[in-house]
Amino acid sequence: MATQTLPRPTRSVQSAVPARRFTLADIKSSGPRKPNAHFLYAVEGWGKTSIGAQAPAPIFIQSRGETGLETLIQNGLVKETPAFPECQSWTDINDAIDVLLGESHPYRTLVMDTVNGAERLCHEFVCQRDFGGDWGEHGFLSYGKGPKVSIADWLLLLQKLDKLRTEKGMTIFLLGHAKVGTFKNPQGADFDRYQADMDKETYAVTAKWADSILFGNFETVVQQGKKQATDVSRKGKAVDVYRALFTQRMPAFDAKNRLGLPPEIDMGDSPEAAWANLLAALKAGKEANQETTNG
Repeated sequence: MATQTLPRPTRSVQSAVPARRFTLADIKSSGPRKPNAHFLYAVEGWGKTSIGAQAPAPIFIQSRGETGLETLIQNGLVKETPAFPECQSWTDINDAIDVLLGESHPYRTLVMDTVNGAERLCHEFVCQRDFGGDWGEHGFLSYGKGPKVSIADWLLLLQKLDKLRTEKGMTIFLLGHAKVGTFKNPQGADFDRYQADMDKETYAVTAKWADSILFGNFETVVQQGKKQATDVSRKGKAVDVYRALFTQRMPAFDAKNRLGLPPEIDMGDSPEAAWANLLAALKAGKEANQETTNG
């Protein structure tokens, strides 16, 4: 089975936003009702793409080289899922979003696979535009200039994604790869932890923007004798491995949520089970938040 694709669109031109002044009528006491924006990053082989394909009425934007969705479909591991052609440039990424903003469509969830790949295309665009294509010490990478300059273009992308949420009612899922990096600890010794495989500048603004940062990893159950391991000084035996989604920041990884999610969600043994468990956790968190607010 082949991935359903949409034709390559023509890039649109954004018009300037007219100036305005606030009045007392603009004051609100409640937050906007718009779908959530999630950033899910995970270790290799964890299954982030297959989970994204379970979202309601999804449409994928695939960055260059990130065509895992097609492989999953061809092997019958996920259902046929609509996707734009593999994006080869930053212009392609923006054009795909412009189509979703400018045309009527049935899609309810945008899945960007991957956000790391989109960042690379953004950097390539900025390197060519502002540094004459020079990636070296006198160009894009000079004193970290390139990634900092790219933030302006990245923020425009996040603004477009927000428009998809408010104008088209679409949930956003940004999927990303994880890496192990050194955390610069201002309160003590530095240490290694899992983090999104992105430039720290790009990740910082994206993490601030997203409603949730979710980290996917495999948890190993260890036993010491007949009991589950509790004494870290003693060796144990690994007896089981399961997929878990972590929603709150820990020393070993970064995560957050504004949605009342539990610290850890068991993702089950299939994409369908993973999505069902995540959906149940989101529903329970929303109900708990409403009870607290109304309480």
